[in-house]
Amino acid sequence: MNHVVAVECRRCGRRYAPEDVTYTCPVHDGDDDGVSGVLDVRYDDDGLREHVETEGVPDSPADLWAFESFLPVGAGRTVSLGAGGTPLHEAPRLSDRLDTTVRIKDEAGNPTGASKDRGTAVVVTRAVQAGHDVVTCASTGNAAASLAGYAARAGLDCQIFVPADIPDGKAVQPRLYGADVLAVEGTYEDAYECCRTVSADRGWYNRSAALNPYAVEGTRTLGFELGRQAPTADWVVMPMGNGCSLAAVWKGLAEFARLGLLADPPRMLGVQAAGATAIYDRFVGEDEPGPERATGTAADSIDVTGPHNAARACRALEESGGDAVVVDDDSILRAQRLVGESEGLFVEPASAAAIAGVERARETGIVGVDDEVVVVATGTGLKDTATAERAVGPVRTVSADPDELPEL
Repeated sequence: MNHVVAVECRRCGRRYAPEDVTYTCPVHDGDDDGVSGVLDVRYDDDGLREHVETEGVPDSPADLWAFESFLPVGAGRTVSLGAGGTPLHEAPRLSDRLDTTVRIKDEAGNPTGASKDRGTAVVVTRAVQAGHDVVTCASTGNAAASLAGYAARAGLDCQIFVPADIPDGKAVQPRLYGADVLAVEGTYEDAYECCRTVSADRGWYNRSAALNPYAVEGTRTLGFELGRQAPTADWVVMPMGNGCSLAAVWKGLAEFARLGLLADPPRMLGVQAAGATAIYDRFVGEDEPGPERATGTAADSIDVTGPHNAARACRALEESGGDAVVVDDDSILRAQRLVGESEGLFVEPASAAAIAGVERARETGIVGVDDEVVVVATGTGLKDTATAERAVGPVRTVSADPDELPEL
């Protein structure tokens, strides 16, 4: 396992040998406070520095395995579908609309259409190297498709737990990859606990967010890429559901800064939907949301009312000198259409929330007119066309007779 020295509990600081613990800190497993014994993989920075000095770091990686020496996997088989190496788009028309310089890190080109593929590549590689036969996770959609696709690639069985109201497009994709998709009657949190209990009883390897510490390690390669592609960025803006992805990207950016590969890491701006604000509430100190607060959101990927990595996301915001904002569904739908019309990108509602978050941050003065902003578009809008229809309205029906075509 390259350069890994321990896994460390984010709550109590206890360190364990990686082979001695699979998921969470045994002392704090199950704590219900947004920490729950989440483990963080710790590396030998001196060893990584030596690797950087002798081998260098790619400026334009073909995929995440270009960073294999930074990843917690052994020397055996790695499972690849080509995750990582995604483009950073200039967005001049969107920048004009938002009154600040914006670029978009487009994760929709990952194998299953979302940034979750980065973490999944590492998790499934570890599952294969450890001899597991079945992998599982709870998901609002993107992680489900990602795990199912990588399981198919690796020849593993896959069991997926999702909330019953998952969009049809996100429920179809993992089934196409051969996974069993179990729609749990209840919320994402209900699906999460069901998956956790069943997988523990049956010995399945669980990828679920904030439970498996190795998903974060794959996702942090997104931070590595941003460190190479956008070294002068002032802000990296991301949607927050469970908080894992934002925390992972910050870990990658901070690590590159420690290794001397990034002079001035950006600040993180976390964006939540008005119907699921638990991380924002924790960050700004609102432990008890007001009774007028909406519940649920069209941005299903971040529709998480009980995030399992809230503490880690807040720590990333604090360490980076960052901030958090909340946007409503109307703003999300407007932003989804705005980025499509201005830059030709069809992003999922959660990604559109990040765009709306930049707009909100400009209004409140968090982001300045001269700041350089990178928005992470976490996934493709093709997985939830029903929500996108709300942003654009119905198709116009016209006569087949060209002479009757109205002025357009």
